[in-house]
Amino acid sequence: MLTRTPSVVAQVFLLLSIVLVIAIAVIQINQQQILSPGLKYGIVLDAGSSRTTVYVYEWPAEKENNTGVVSQTFKCNVKGPGISSYGSSPGALAKPLDDCLNKVKERIPVHLHKNTSVYLGATAGMRLLRLQNESAANEVLASVQSYFRAQPFEFRGAQIITGPEEGVYGWITANYLMGNFLERNLWRTWVHPFRKETMGALDLGGASTQISFIPEDPEEHLNSTLQVKLYGYNYNVYTHSYQCYGRDEAEKRLLALLLQKSSASANVNNPCYPKNYNTALTMKDFFGSLCTQSLRPANYYPNQHVNFHGTGDPGLCQEMVSLLFNLTACRDREDCPFNGIHQPKVKGNFVAFSGFYYTINALNLSGQFSLDDFNSSMWFFCSQSWAQLQSMLPKFEEIYARSYCFSANFIYYLLVHGYNFSAETWPQIHFQKEVGNSSIAWSLGYMLSLTNMIPAEGKLIQLPLKPSLFAGLLVFLTATALLCLLFLVYLCVVSHQRKNVPRVEHVFIPE
Repeated sequence: MLTRTPSVVAQVFLLLSIVLVIAIAVIQINQQQILSPGLKYGIVLDAGSSRTTVYVYEWPAEKENNTGVVSQTFKCNVKGPGISSYGSSPGALAKPLDDCLNKVKERIPVHLHKNTSVYLGATAGMRLLRLQNESAANEVLASVQSYFRAQPFEFRGAQIITGPEEGVYGWITANYLMGNFLERNLWRTWVHPFRKETMGALDLGGASTQISFIPEDPEEHLNSTLQVKLYGYNYNVYTHSYQCYGRDEAEKRLLALLLQKSSASANVNNPCYPKNYNTALTMKDFFGSLCTQSLRPANYYPNQHVNFHGTGDPGLCQEMVSLLFNLTACRDREDCPFNGIHQPKVKGNFVAFSGFYYTINALNLSGQFSLDDFNSSMWFFCSQSWAQLQSMLPKFEEIYARSYCFSANFIYYLLVHGYNFSAETWPQIHFQKEVGNSSIAWSLGYMLSLTNMIPAEGKLIQLPLKPSLFAGLLVFLTATALLCLLFLVYLCVVSHQRKNVPRVEHVFIPE
């Protein structure tokens, strides 16, 4: 019976359906392609006291031990002063930001805009504004939030970061860029460097300065260290931020001291300004800050002008700068350099960036050099007249050029008498602006830390057949196989029944 045509056809179709189902399933599983989920982007705004800088970072969406391998792809300096200067007019913030944000939109693929996180971190300028006028600081942050909610990106908030956070993020950036957390091995995979020491970080901003490093014995200084976890490893980092010891605020304190010590209130000699340089500043320019509030004279008039005359005297400049540091508060304790602040002994190599780098560059120095070389360059620079400086500096801007002598003396005093670097340890300081195309700034460390909170995306799988087509074929072929099987069962049953029907014998009885 099974040799008849319908049975043969059914068997052929059943066999073909089973073979095709198995073949399609095997091909779909074995020929799938695993694709990288591509790149993720993050935007960090470094809202410093003197200006705001926008950084765009990118990293592979599948991460290394929960921390993205981040690189800087774009940097834009927002025109105008830092956001803390908008305390009285927070609504005016939007226009300066627009220019940089429009450039950022062009750098990041449009389809990724809504998934790109934006973070704004404000530093010492806003910390001072919050102490001076909390409602004004809140209005500035509210204005920032209002601006970014109208942007196509995913705004994750504007916050004022603490001094220790700023210090640690700068330390993370420096060590990340120097390859002290990750390196590629012979097989081009990322691994933790074997026995590689981390570097300390020295950051000089406009309103504060930070020192961060891992002490010789971190266990002894647990109360003054912060624990950082990156790429599966823990680090105990000593960090301290000195408010009012940023370059701009320190100079305001110097001007206030010079006025305090001057016999004439309208005309004051400044040994840190170049010879023959003259400028008129209002009292508000230097007494308007919280850092100089305690130095204000009884007859303080914000709009009153004070004429400063540069005398270009390096020795007297250094003497005046020394008054900015309280060296007696520590009472000769070895672990307390100045202002009564505990600090372990400096250890290993350091990278000095931001304001440190720009001042060293103005002195025509770079990288590593001896303390003697620094002192001779500083002395030579501070002895120049205003006219001579204009031809010496490759990029001349009055507001910076007039203050480089002060900055150099301030850096000397901060590093030698403040942090206790000596002639032997000074060459361990690397004065650097960037590594490769990435700026050394706290913002990259901030982004690296934040990627620990952004979930890693799974790898995408590309299949030979679309899931809908694959499912449709499976259903069709399975249904065909079942129908063929049922038909064969039916044929078998019918055949069996016919075999069991009793035969009737016809007996013919002759008449």
